[in-house]
Amino acid sequence: MLAKVHSAALHGIEAHPVEVEVHIGNGDLRFVIVGLPDAAVRESQDRVRAALANSGFQTSMGHTTVNLAPADIKKEGPSFDLPIAIGLLSASNQLASTSLQDFVLVGELALNGALRPVRGVLAVALQAAANHRRGLIVPIGNAAEAAVVRDVSVYPVSNLREAVDFLSGKIQIAPHHVDTHSLFEHDHSGAPDMAEVKGQESAKRAIEIAAAGGHNLLLIGPPGTGKSMLAKRLPAILPPLTLAEALETTKIHSVAGHLEPGEALVTRRPFRSPHHTSSDAGLLGGNAQPSPGEISLAHNGVLFLDELPEFRRSVLETLRQPLEDGRVTISRAAGTMTFPARFMLVAAMNPTPDGKMPAESSSSPREIQNYLGRISGPLLDRIDLHLEMAPVKFRDLSEGLPGETSEVIRQRVVAARTRQLARFHDSPTVQCNAHMGPRELKTWCKLDDIAHELLGAAMTELNLSARAHDRILKVARTIADLADAPNLTAEHVAEAVQYRSLDRQIWT
Repeated sequence: MLAKVHSAALHGIEAHPVEVEVHIGNGDLRFVIVGLPDAAVRESQDRVRAALANSGFQTSMGHTTVNLAPADIKKEGPSFDLPIAIGLLSASNQLASTSLQDFVLVGELALNGALRPVRGVLAVALQAAANHRRGLIVPIGNAAEAAVVRDVSVYPVSNLREAVDFLSGKIQIAPHHVDTHSLFEHDHSGAPDMAEVKGQESAKRAIEIAAAGGHNLLLIGPPGTGKSMLAKRLPAILPPLTLAEALETTKIHSVAGHLEPGEALVTRRPFRSPHHTSSDAGLLGGNAQPSPGEISLAHNGVLFLDELPEFRRSVLETLRQPLEDGRVTISRAAGTMTFPARFMLVAAMNPTPDGKMPAESSSSPREIQNYLGRISGPLLDRIDLHLEMAPVKFRDLSEGLPGETSEVIRQRVVAARTRQLARFHDSPTVQCNAHMGPRELKTWCKLDDIAHELLGAAMTELNLSARAHDRILKVARTIADLADAPNLTAEHVAEAVQYRSLDRQIWT
């Protein structure tokens, strides 16, 4: 007998339809899986047999061949356990169903027949909806994630027996529903608040500008000046994710296995803080079969690199393409994959190897220059704001005067981002000022004569690059948006120029 069941295979963060064909013939008891399966898929035959036996089904079926078509796509992971088991039951006449072809099935089987959640179910749900399938049968732990896709009915099952009874019409299962609007109603009361940061008003201003325009930021200062403290409070002032951004972010986290069981959507902007010992593959993604790395997990959020010069230079240089293009392409023997990687880079560093200011450091000028030289000029060019942070004064610490809360700052940031979304509504790839290309710069960053002369003088005196010129215009546009100013003025340009400190080689 021959049976066919629909499932899906992950390729990067996208799902591709897979047809699970099961044939049971005469001959010795053999079980063969073909169609480019990996080790986890090949091992499914043992899990499936044990699950069938422990669920009360017959397991002696003769020579069994399972084909995962198309055969030229690599099949990975345990998500094919459920469709293989259902295909075996259908081919052996233990399951009679006239609607089997209407459903897409994924799920890992435990030996007792229980279903465990698998990765990438959101991508599978989107693929099922695109192919106009009637429904998606998933483990209970994946139901919320899949149900955010409204164009397909999601049926959660807890074990193999329940799935068989549903497909045969013996029981009814109500489709799972998720209220996506309620998922975005956050309570920020428990999050770190910007009001807890004493002093550092100029740094708070730079953080606000970076959040309002999606700009990259570099914080430079001795230990204890609040660099990490400020960076960790940045997510609390960022604008909320849109539904489209949340879906794309959730797909990445689901494929990487970072979603908690029962979690439907990633509704807070990610904040990733990899250690400085991270490898190229850990940051970009990779290994033998490319998978999302830290920069993709930070998509639509923040990538915080503390102690920036301690990262290997080869690792830092890999950031240049993602910072420019908003995506990362990884080529391996197994194939080439492209992952989204549009993030805000926030980096922190000491001014010298021993952490002291240059005038107080015991390091030699050559040692200091070698330390700073670990960060290349092209990478610095891609960081919009460079901010020097001085030690906090005792008066600021002792007075205890409350500063602005994150919620107050966030309201200004959201207002600025709203202006940008309205401005770029005809440019789907541009959501904020940091994403502007040459065409948007020419249209929205026109300067009057005074501002033009000021920028020209800064370019000449500071010996700035063409990329730094564009970054200054983008930051100036954000400063104007925070002030609700329609046009750029010399005041906006002057403040933006102040954030190019490393271009002036202040540490030499």
